[in-house]
Parts: sequence; structure tokens; C-alpha cells
Amino acid sequence: MEETNENPGTATKEVLVVASKVKNYIKTSSGLNTSSAVMEVLSDKVRQLCNEAIERAKQDGRKTVMDRDFGVEAQQ
Repeated sequence: MEETNENPGTATKEVLVVASKVKNYIKTSSGLNTSSAVMEVLSDKVRQLCNEAIERAKQDGRKTVMDRDFGVEAQQ
């Protein structure tokens, strides 16, 4: 696993998605197979979205990340 200093407290990157669920979704939606490398890239995207949502919650003075922190409305 690759180390990251982006977030103290998370020294290693871990997969944040359920691989079987992602692979099943892609297979049933398109008939395509999924490379195992997709999980790391997808987890990086999820991590990025979470970090942005965390910042929005902090800017609003909250200790709870809410669904609106992931949406466009939260930026207004």
C-alpha cells in the first residue's frame, strides 16, 4: 500500500468500496468486466469527495458530515 501524508492518521490507503458490488454493478449494467485496478482509483475518488465534504462541514461549524456536503447545494 502507498503511504500518504494528505490526512494524518491514515498512513496507508485502503480500498473504500466493496469490490464485488462495483464489479456486479458494472457487469449487470454493461456486460463488461472490471479490472482490479479500478478499486484503487475509485477509492481515491471517494476519498477526494469525502475530504471535500469534511471541509464543508468544518466550514459550517458542524461535527457531522451530511449528505448536503457532497452536493452542489453545499457550495452555495
